Amino acid sequence: MKEGRIKKVSGPVIIADQMEGTEMYEVVKVGEMGLFGEVIELEGDEATIQCYEETSGVAPGEKVERTGSPLSVELGPGLINSIFDGIQRPLNKIREKGGNFIPRGIDVSSLDEEKKWEFKPKVNEGDEVEALSVLGIVPETKVIDHKVMVPPETEGKVTEIREGEFTVNETIAKLELDDGETKEIKLKQEWPVRQSRPVEEKLEPSTPLLTGQRILDTFFPITKGGTAAVPGGFGTGKTVLQHQISKWADADVIIFIGCGERGNEMAEVLEDFPELEDPRTGESLMERTILVANTSNMPVAARESSIYTGITLAEYYRDMGYDVALQADSTSRWAEALREISGRLEEMPGEEGYPAYLASRLAGFYERAGMVKPTEQRKGSVSVVGAVSPPGGDFSEPVTQNTLRIVKVFWALSTELKDRRHFPAIDWLESYSLYTDDVEEWWDQEVEKDWYDLRERSLELLQQEDELQEVVQLVGPDALPEKERVILNVTKMLREDFLQQNAFHEVDTYCEPHKQIEMLDIILDYYDIASEAVDEGVSVEELNQLEVVDRIARMKEIPEEEFEEKAEDIRKQMEEEINSLEEE
Repeated sequence: MKEGRIKKVSGPVIIADQMEGTEMYEVVKVGEMGLFGEVIELEGDEATIQCYEETSGVAPGEKVERTGSPLSVELGPGLINSIFDGIQRPLNKIREKGGNFIPRGIDVSSLDEEKKWEFKPKVNEGDEVEALSVLGIVPETKVIDHKVMVPPETEGKVTEIREGEFTVNETIAKLELDDGETKEIKLKQEWPVRQSRPVEEKLEPSTPLLTGQRILDTFFPITKGGTAAVPGGFGTGKTVLQHQISKWADADVIIFIGCGERGNEMAEVLEDFPELEDPRTGESLMERTILVANTSNMPVAARESSIYTGITLAEYYRDMGYDVALQADSTSRWAEALREISGRLEEMPGEEGYPAYLASRLAGFYERAGMVKPTEQRKGSVSVVGAVSPPGGDFSEPVTQNTLRIVKVFWALSTELKDRRHFPAIDWLESYSLYTDDVEEWWDQEVEKDWYDLRERSLELLQQEDELQEVVQLVGPDALPEKERVILNVTKMLREDFLQQNAFHEVDTYCEPHKQIEMLDIILDYYDIASEAVDEGVSVEELNQLEVVDRIARMKEIPEEEFEEKAEDIRKQMEEEINSLEEE
């Protein structure tokens, strides 16, 4: 294939000439070191290339070698339990081959090409198969069966199917296509990262993605196949929240993208995840996790591709029928990479220097989430939670605003709550979820209580508290009527005993749905009974001194297996103590 020549170097942007016949988004190898790059603009015989590696030392006149294919990921057994960089190079293999620092131009296969995988066929010779039909199963980890599928947009008759142990490059089946040609199927396939994988049908989301975090599940739920944004200033807990979702979400596969974040945060993920016991299986959490790492000290252009690499891997496991939860930390760093590349391309800047196409790029990423039917036989989902890091915690900046136009769940992290040591520091007055109507039926079927009513009543009380605080700051709480002081006491319970959750507490780190609703119901029952008692002449000070108030505060520390019995006991004690006050 014809080679071009470097004409100009500007940081990660290379301009090369003599590139006739080159296509947009084609991968090239730049310079004598063979640095990876991607064509992002064409004009005449000149191509503009964004290079995924440090370009220092690259000089005009050096060759640019075309590959003829777009930036793609390798899909096959061995993805789970791996950590890749932004262009799907396995970091552990790079370390074995080149040491602790990534050598420029190193070319390593994304999948282990020597390891043999046990393949168990699910079809027979002579069977007619369509796109994404399952040909067989490979036990990828102890908890994930890798379903080897017919490539998209391919259908035909199985003329040969093999059983046994194979490497990812060996043929496991042959198909006779409609035009009479024979297509060989291997365990490994490739797919361009910027192109979403085709599906039969996109479904309306109806099942919540349970995280075990009370403020998320009960107040601002996300569905399987949903999208959520987590904006927050420095130190408000974006990464810890995403770690919690990764650990506890009831998804089959977890994909965590560290996009431009600090290296120590990614190192913490690498150290913690292998040691964490998966509550679903009892195995290591890494047995169903893929990590994509492009930290802040890695090349900026690869940061832009890391988002697409992660979502393409998520779509692949979705097509197998799995529920995938993808965490992107953070899309602001990705947008900054877009801004830097755009600046070097001398494009007309938009708001705050971001490119004019920022909104469409964000939409293109989030819209690849969803609950879908890859084929008529099965369904799967990709749920996307994207962290946003607005400078100075300013939610009016372009990345946050453009993200909010796309996603349906907004978990607003508050610096004020963080300063008060309230975690998760999600502001219940600013946050919202547009999935509440979609998941109401699920909650009605799963729990005996009216989830929607409990949620609405709680949020209404918290809103009233916010209004009362203005009066309290002027004249103090003692000047309020007794009924309104009861509201302040109950909202304090909601804030401290329900919404506040300790990620490092053995029991409180995860709260299952029935326990969440029961806790909320007990607090609201206390409000109803206490309000009636105040009408009977009982003072708020007397109510505050009841022993049951301390028991309500410690409800979240009760283990799940003991909770039902102790919850009933708390209810009885609450009624007895308040009734005795009324009688006095």
